[in-house]
Amino acid sequence: MMEKKKILILGGSGAVGTETWKTLVSSNRLSHLTFLGRKKVEIRESSGSITLTQHNIDIFNPSSYSDYLSEHDTAICTLGVGEPSKMTKEEFIQIDRDAVLDFARACKAKGVKHFLLLGSVGANSKSSSFYLKTKGEIEDGLRSMQFDVLSLFRPSMILTPINRYGKSQAAILFLWPKVGPLFFGGFSNLRGVTVSDLGKSIAEIALTPDITSLPKTAVYQWKEFQELSKRPVV
Repeated sequence: MMEKKKILILGGSGAVGTETWKTLVSSNRLSHLTFLGRKKVEIRESSGSITLTQHNIDIFNPSSYSDYLSEHDTAICTLGVGEPSKMTKEEFIQIDRDAVLDFARACKAKGVKHFLLLGSVGANSKSSSFYLKTKGEIEDGLRSMQFDVLSLFRPSMILTPINRYGKSQAAILFLWPKVGPLFFGGFSNLRGVTVSDLGKSIAEIALTPDITSLPKTAVYQWKEFQELSKRPVV
């Protein structure tokens, strides 16, 4: 029998992280799930025989969590800034790039084989966009760490059932599903993805029993999200 997965998740209290762990705990392919973060995750779903552990950590201080990483084979990072416009560029970089790369380095040092990142469509370290440049720098840093498998998830607009950020998000949540079908061919990656489909997609790749069946480095975008989200949870 294939050994069940032991997974870490950083950012499990956010919208995407929540949908990710909901799929994880409903699978019989998981034995351990460890949450790392600044907020407690409220788990109401039945987890069966899965061992669930939560640790309150300082995301800016790897020594606050490095001891919790051992004996996990997979790490998922959905940590990110909800509203980048509400903070300085320096603050954004500290959370969205530096804390993520510090977490990845700590995971690599503790023997994690498979690292999964929630990023952004258009991520490119040479982009003229500060946001996309930062996202690309994260991906470049992860590639340099040489995980056995690196899975990069690049959604465009993430469609949530609840408006969390005011009028601007309300307008986007209303309009994006309507304009999405206009993006086709090479532009289909700009289509919005529901947060539930995105979370399920991340979980499905994380739960892959034999990671040697996965590409060493893979980018998952809108088309892949549609396919992965339709898989039955087992």
